[in-house]
Amino acid sequence: MELRELGATGLRVSPVGFGASPLGHVFGDVPRDVARAAVRRALDLGINFFDTSPYYGGTVSESVLGDCLRAAGVPRDRFVVATKCGRYREGFDFSAARVTRCVDESLDRLGLDYVDILHCHDIEFTDLDQIVNETIPALQKIKESGKARFIGITGLPLSIYTYVLDRVPPGSVDVILSYCHYGINDTALVDLLPYLKSKGVGVISASPLAMGLLTDNGPPEWHPAPKELKLACRAAADHCKNKGKNITKLAMQYSLMNNEISTVLVGMNSPEQVEENVAAAIELSTSGIDRELLHEVEAILEPVKNMTWSSGIEQA
Repeated sequence: MELRELGATGLRVSPVGFGASPLGHVFGDVPRDVARAAVRRALDLGINFFDTSPYYGGTVSESVLGDCLRAAGVPRDRFVVATKCGRYREGFDFSAARVTRCVDESLDRLGLDYVDILHCHDIEFTDLDQIVNETIPALQKIKESGKARFIGITGLPLSIYTYVLDRVPPGSVDVILSYCHYGINDTALVDLLPYLKSKGVGVISASPLAMGLLTDNGPPEWHPAPKELKLACRAAADHCKNKGKNITKLAMQYSLMNNEISTVLVGMNSPEQVEENVAAAIELSTSGIDRELLHEVEAILEPVKNMTWSSGIEQA
């Protein structure tokens, strides 16, 4: 896999990123030897970007990822690690004091001297003015200390990015992590890409399978999508299955097609999942996507295109 530039950071990241939330047993138990094998296989196949958070599994994801990277025994400059602050199992706290303490706790769990990216996690759940006036300045101090090389913000509503980036000094935010807004069913992130580029901000996308909507098994019971969207995605998945194809592979490949999105995070918890995702990326670069199937699936999903759901508090 060819590496892609991440905004103006100078970081070069694999187009497929390793989402480490499943290592926190978020979707079921993952034996430690399987977790280590998954991370080792990812590194062997050219995945160099790993994303975690103290929120995932109540800090377990960070601890397990740190163990897996140590077990792999590769030099620190061979991989890029992003973690987050502000969201924890016990709730949200974006205060300067808490995020400053958070990075030390995360580094301890990861067993690292620094993280490459420190994100504010799901900022729509607090007053965005707090992010602008308190959290980002605190993260700048963390960046100056060398504990984090770059600063990011994450969340579901796309409006949060323009609100924050229009109000902080240029260069204060290096990257954004958007999820569920660049996939076959929702490409709303595309409209924001020129703006983000003008700000010199790198773009990471997550949840190419729309948190399970674009899978044969379908989403978990708690999935917040409207019923109409769930039914349309079910119909699209069934259409692929009836043709002997896999909607997950199609969705993964679609999400990788836009080079302005530097890396696409997908949750992985086994070597087999790693191999499947890398194979999809390599097939895309050599043979291209199944255009006929893509057009059929896009037609099924057209009535629900860019349909989303609410997330966060009502901003003043």
